[in-house]
Amino acid sequence: MAIGLRAMLANSAALQVTGHNIANAGVQGYSRQSAILATNTGQFTGAGFFGKGSNVVDVRRAHDQFLTAQAHAAASLSSMDGMRSVQLQQLEDVFPPGTAGIGYAMGEFLNAAADLASVPADGSARQVYLARAADVAARFSSAAGRIEVLQDGVRSDLASSAETVNGLAQDIATLNDRIASVWSLGQRPNDLLDQRDELVHQLSQYLQVSTIEADDGTLGVFIAGGQRLVLGTEASKLSVGPDPADPSRAALSLVSAGETLPIDDQMVTGGSIAGLLRYQNHDLVDMRNQLGQMATVFAAKMNDQQAMGLDLGDPPGAGAALFGITAPTVVPNRNNARDGNGDLIATVNVDIADATLLQASDYELTNDPDNPGQFLLKRLTDGLTRSIVDGDTVDGFTVSVPPPGLQAGDRFLLQPVGHAATGMARVLDDPDGIAAAAPVTATMGDANTGTATVASLKVVSTGIDPNLSVAISFNDDTGNYDYSITDASGTVVDSGSGAWVAGQPIAFNGFELRLNGVPKTGDTISIAKTQFPATNNGNALQVAALRDERFVGRTMRQDGSIAEGATLTDAYANTMSDIGVRVQSAKTAAQISESAYTQATDAVTSKVGVNLDEEAAMLLQFQQSYQAAAKVLQVAQQVFDTMLQLGQ
Repeated sequence: MAIGLRAMLANSAALQVTGHNIANAGVQGYSRQSAILATNTGQFTGAGFFGKGSNVVDVRRAHDQFLTAQAHAAASLSSMDGMRSVQLQQLEDVFPPGTAGIGYAMGEFLNAAADLASVPADGSARQVYLARAADVAARFSSAAGRIEVLQDGVRSDLASSAETVNGLAQDIATLNDRIASVWSLGQRPNDLLDQRDELVHQLSQYLQVSTIEADDGTLGVFIAGGQRLVLGTEASKLSVGPDPADPSRAALSLVSAGETLPIDDQMVTGGSIAGLLRYQNHDLVDMRNQLGQMATVFAAKMNDQQAMGLDLGDPPGAGAALFGITAPTVVPNRNNARDGNGDLIATVNVDIADATLLQASDYELTNDPDNPGQFLLKRLTDGLTRSIVDGDTVDGFTVSVPPPGLQAGDRFLLQPVGHAATGMARVLDDPDGIAAAAPVTATMGDANTGTATVASLKVVSTGIDPNLSVAISFNDDTGNYDYSITDASGTVVDSGSGAWVAGQPIAFNGFELRLNGVPKTGDTISIAKTQFPATNNGNALQVAALRDERFVGRTMRQDGSIAEGATLTDAYANTMSDIGVRVQSAKTAAQISESAYTQATDAVTSKVGVNLDEEAAMLLQFQQSYQAAAKVLQVAQQVFDTMLQLGQ
């Protein structure tokens, strides 16, 4: 009878485990449990050994450490790629194609310049020109504002994610404490272990983690290349604050035992937080710089061209600036050296020298350890590092480092174009202030006998002095000429001779004169200040001609020559192409990593998940065993009853 009772108890326990599995089949993170039965030692009698049934010696959960770790890693990668893909799709909306785009607005502005050139004195044409200028500025500043909104969103998402991570870390530490208290009794708390694994899985969706199980059953959780997040029953806290190198961006740190340790974003390689950091530190920065580069070059070029013309003032003068933008920004690292009052010791200034040579990049300035008194300027887009001195001009901007200079360990983030578009605005409101007229006019002599005519008179320098007149007289039919330059009083200030070559300009005083045809001996050309600016369209034509000039992102070769850049519309098209490629690449990466995560999850489920068909079969097996043991008890009861009746 005792044998049957033991068998019933064992089968009852096995049935309970099977029922527990079935009840939790749909619970996320639950691992299948199995009752381990062992044969009890037989009882020796004169007739031999009699079996004493079976007993439950352990309840084990199905668990595969390798598959679980693989699933956690796949979850981290999938979350990172998915988060970056979602964020990039929002950034793509900042650079729309078609009529809503910045490229279209710049094209319409240049079209307005061509229209103005046809009727330079027309008031309505001048109003349209200013309206198109305002539209360009508004689109640039709006795009920059939307990027700032996206940056604010990143900071908010990082802060929210950090709170979730801290909650999960504390829950893991609490479970560690409960597991350790049971572990010492020699049994594993399967349900608590499942709960902890599920928390680690949720945590891995925010950060890539590595885990180490201790002898007491607690689990150590480490992030960012080995920094502890959970150790035993203690949990550190993830904190989000301003980046020491650039306070406009967010950075991570780990607070443990009252000490704050900064986390290098390069070490955060998985999870949605890694996706946010990569998006913030690379994608947003790159697009902000490309936008700022276009805004700076466009504004500088238009302002320079405006300064080369004559407006309709009384008296006419050089055109005032048409656009205003935010000046270059210099950001000192938070850890730079300070004096006794807490003020920074070193300062750095950046000024634009040639906007057409500006590159879409931030720069880092540090001391050159090998050359005292010199500095290392690192272009952050490609890592190109150059040694410079105070006052050097690199990539179109000049770096000034006033005394006492950089201190040991000082770092400065230079942003020549990063925030230019933020403050872009049209600053000219007076239609008469538009400098549509060229400051000088070329006139062919009435007695000329050659076929030479003025092809173009192009002002190429804001340093032109329109009060200087140039008289050119050709000496022979091969193009040799004499010239004289006189000031407003008629005094000759310069004279000399030269030779004209077909297709080549004749250059004086900040202008270039090109001819059609061929001059003859005795032909003359005079270049003097424009007398009637209202009817002159020379400068408006030069503005319209900027449509085809490749001046955005020019680069200086090692021999000092200048390599052409892109046109305004091509520069915007390149930016749209860049963000489009990033979006498509991110979508593809997200799809691949999601597929890998699904496969890893399926592998874990096949190993540790509850199979209802299998559990049903086990249920029937244990049920039949239970019924067999019950039959033994029933027979024994009948035997005892019969014996008692015979005894009466």
